[in-house]
Amino acid sequence: MSDNIERKEIYFAGGCFWGTEHFLKLIRGVEETQVGYANGNYPNPTYNEVCSGETGFAETVRVSYNPKAVKVDLLIELFLKTIDPTSLNRQGGDIGTQYRTGIYYVNDEDIPIIEKALEDLAKQYDKPIVVEVMPLKNFYDAEKYHQDYLENNVGGYCHIGPDLFQLARKANQYKETEDYSPFYKPSDEVLKQKLNKMQYAVTQENATEPAYKNEYWDEDEEGIYVDITTGEPLFTSKDKFKSDCGWPSFAKPIDYKKIEEEVDDKFGMIRTEVRSKKGDAHLGHVFNDGPRELGGLRYCINSASLRFIPKNKMETEGYAEYLYLLK
Repeated sequence: MSDNIERKEIYFAGGCFWGTEHFLKLIRGVEETQVGYANGNYPNPTYNEVCSGETGFAETVRVSYNPKAVKVDLLIELFLKTIDPTSLNRQGGDIGTQYRTGIYYVNDEDIPIIEKALEDLAKQYDKPIVVEVMPLKNFYDAEKYHQDYLENNVGGYCHIGPDLFQLARKANQYKETEDYSPFYKPSDEVLKQKLNKMQYAVTQENATEPAYKNEYWDEDEEGIYVDITTGEPLFTSKDKFKSDCGWPSFAKPIDYKKIEEEVDDKFGMIRTEVRSKKGDAHLGHVFNDGPRELGGLRYCINSASLRFIPKNKMETEGYAEYLYLLK
């Protein structure tokens, strides 16, 4: 993730922290999550000590988020959908003070937002709301095996249903504004972890993948193609055409402002290289031998520089804003 992203924090206690963390990290704009123990009586508690019920700690998730990408109002609203706010010291099958529900704030400006959300929530119930609202007093990271538990233990116990995880994925779609773009280039360290060997070589070292032995050269399903490094939509299936070059071919990009074209004089040839503007990733080259009825250009793009998102998955993956491109 980019080091210059503005971040804020808020802490949510929603019963077992395994499911609560997994739910929250699915929301676009949440940059980092950490499970741990909050607002207890002494330093550095262990899981067994917290489970004793004598420490005062609650299983809690620290949420670090980009306020330009997601508002705290939405985080609170979504979190409240994952709990029974009238249940004291119990969520799902988990019972004990460590499973109490709470919202612990570090920014005083969040107080009226939290209070308003709970006030509105109370109108939906006959029983009193028992969600604890307090400033964060302390927070200690839980043991390593608790972090990203559901990602590392598929099918592990969770009190939150799959329908809510789907809600989290869809809740905050990719959307650019004048002062914010959700698409940014990660650090080189992150890219080396995120990309496979071929993807890294193509995008970061200007390599070229083998013709006819790449993922999308003959892909004809409807959807969009996004920059593998940033997630930014670059091409659509509507502008893709079959060619005999062995790589994906497009008549044009979604927006010419999303790419940069540079002179490439390597290997004794003069060609026009195509790079993504925000990701500065090598994509391929553009030639003037494309179909005349489509404008005459052929954007010859490496599959390794792209990720294809089928039309029927665009909403789930946060790209509903771009469905109009396929009309």
